[in-house]
Amino acid sequence: MPVFAQIPPPPFQGIPLGPLDLRMYGLVIAVGALLGLRLTMTRYERFGGDPDLAEKAGLIALAGGFLGARIGYVIPRFLGDGGFVERPLDILAIWQGGLAFFGGLIGGALAVIVYLHLKGVRLWPFADAIAPGLPLAQAFGRWGNYFNQELFGRPTDLPWALRVDPIPASTAARFPGATTFHPTFLYESLWNLALVGVILAVDRAGWLRRRGSLFFIYLIGYGIGRGWVEALRVDTAERYPAVWGLTEWGLSRNNWIAIATALVGVVGLILWERRGAGELIARGPASDPEFGDAEGEALDALDAADADHADDADDETDETDEGHGR
Repeated sequence: MPVFAQIPPPPFQGIPLGPLDLRMYGLVIAVGALLGLRLTMTRYERFGGDPDLAEKAGLIALAGGFLGARIGYVIPRFLGDGGFVERPLDILAIWQGGLAFFGGLIGGALAVIVYLHLKGVRLWPFADAIAPGLPLAQAFGRWGNYFNQELFGRPTDLPWALRVDPIPASTAARFPGATTFHPTFLYESLWNLALVGVILAVDRAGWLRRRGSLFFIYLIGYGIGRGWVEALRVDTAERYPAVWGLTEWGLSRNNWIAIATALVGVVGLILWERRGAGELIARGPASDPEFGDAEGEALDALDAADADHADDADDETDETDEGHGR
């Protein structure tokens, strides 16, 4: 197939600032984190929450997520030949790449849960607020892999193929002569942007009953997207299970985690919508985000009105029965 266009290698990986070198890897991740945080703060305020608290929770989530992402990357690469055990100072060399998102998701979630618990604030409105902010941050952050020329996919000659230069020795040995590859960073970036739109559309359509359910939508969407993108990548040698010694038939560790994430999202959404601890979301005028906590109050008022109406109806029935001598 003729190549009409290609994604060229990055023209640079950093911007020199005197004695410092501002790495594009860190810059695009920071931009994505800032945009995701701003969206989270805006949504949390519309739900009736304190935007300052959302900002602090978001920053704590970033810190916990960053730490968890680095730990998640280092642990499986700590032992063995060339592992971090032989070069412990490289654990701090994050500008070289090496952040495992699933580790970051766990670390960030734990940090936020602890912080909001200490503040005595409900978790589930914040979970709904951050649900689209996470994929927005990831959509920008994935471009860091482009500037580091890492985590690309299998060889391809599609018009949007990514040219890699220089090609890693392990990739060159596995795919002799290949120079263009699937731009998996771009696939995941576009998928995450679409996921932002889906989450916002589901929220606006009012299809969900409880606060916190949008976060399960995020888990489902991201798990599915990461699963098929991960299947294109060639940087993971370990695949499980190996069939008759042919490791190509197995799935990578991240593949299995992505599948588990999507399944947790599906099961969690079903159970959460049925009997979760999240507040019920009122529909009609009170469901407008600008009403914030009025949602729960509206539901309570409706329940109380129904109960009063039922009591009045019972009283009228009793009086009628007495009038007829029954």
